[in-house]
Amino acid sequence: MRTPPRLLPLVEEGLVDEVISQLMSGKEATVYIVRCGDKVCCAKVYKEANKRSFHTNVSYQEGRKVKNSREARAMAKGSSYGRKKAEEVWQSAEVDALYKLAAVGVRVPQPHICFDGVLLMDMVADVDGNAAPRLNDVELNEETALAYHAMLINQVVRMLCAGVIHGDLSEYNILVSEDGPVIIDLPQAIDAASNSQAFEMFERDVINLRTYFSAFAPTLKDTRFANEIWAHYQSGLLTPELALSGEFALDESVVDTEAVLQQVEMAIREDEIRRMCQ
Repeated sequence: MRTPPRLLPLVEEGLVDEVISQLMSGKEATVYIVRCGDKVCCAKVYKEANKRSFHTNVSYQEGRKVKNSREARAMAKGSSYGRKKAEEVWQSAEVDALYKLAAVGVRVPQPHICFDGVLLMDMVADVDGNAAPRLNDVELNEETALAYHAMLINQVVRMLCAGVIHGDLSEYNILVSEDGPVIIDLPQAIDAASNSQAFEMFERDVINLRTYFSAFAPTLKDTRFANEIWAHYQSGLLTPELALSGEFALDESVVDTEAVLQQVEMAIREDEIRRMCQ
């Protein structure tokens, strides 16, 4: 096929030898199958900010680090320089997340380089060596649904152990390779420790998995993996090898506010009495 303009710099630099075909076009990027020497890879071409219809709100940007305060101020003001830097941060977030997660055994595409707004990475292949389908395009039975759900729960645990939350996980950004699910699309990934909405985003990711797979395996409908995993994470006891049950008892006890205030008032009075007696 004709080489898209955004891929020409990679061809000129010798990073890509041939553009084979367009694989998919989504809300944030267009992905092409390319040949790099003897290897078939994917080139993810990020769309410009004004052509994207995705998460650019502050809830996803919170906690992301920039090189210096000047860049942070420019991004906050929305100047042309700030918008350019915001785009670089957006794109580098996925590259950084992919490298970090691949290093700890999370099933994600292996990244190679991000050059001029294009991410070059391994192509996830099916059993025949073709581009792997999305999860929502694969027919499932109950046994396979349970197996894939268990694999993905382990993956989100591994991600959380590495301090990363996907933030938009669903059947549309999971590929099914010859040996199981692979998680893709991470430009909106957040840092679990520095984002105030981390639990809400993590819970949504896990509930999305439950909702999708429970249509094939109804026993998953009442599971509470998000709460169980997060409780272990907060206690510092979460590990990829941790055996999970999917059960979690929410604390629904009602706090007696009046009694608490009385205890506080009594403590204040006792302290005042001690000071007077000194």
